[in-house]
Amino acid sequence: MTDENIEKHNTEQKPSEEVKKTPGPLQVIGSVLAAMVGIQTEDNRERDFTSGQIGNYIFVGIIVVIIFIFTLISIVNNIIEDAGM
Repeated sequence: MTDENIEKHNTEQKPSEEVKKTPGPLQVIGSVLAAMVGIQTEDNRERDFTSGQIGNYIFVGIIVVIIFIFTLISIVNNIIEDAGM
């Protein structure tokens, strides 16, 4: 193969690789949870910033925070109820 054919072959593969890099719903949830805890890997962070849509991450982040708050409220209410207050 000539250099021109190799370059053409490499450029033809890049769009399909970019399609594969688009994060799915479970990857978005995993990225949000990892970011909230502070253990996000550099590769995932780079993937999120380059190929993810910010609206998805904001939506999932808000939902996760709401679930977290209601979980804490439920735990505190159960503790208070068991203490007899």
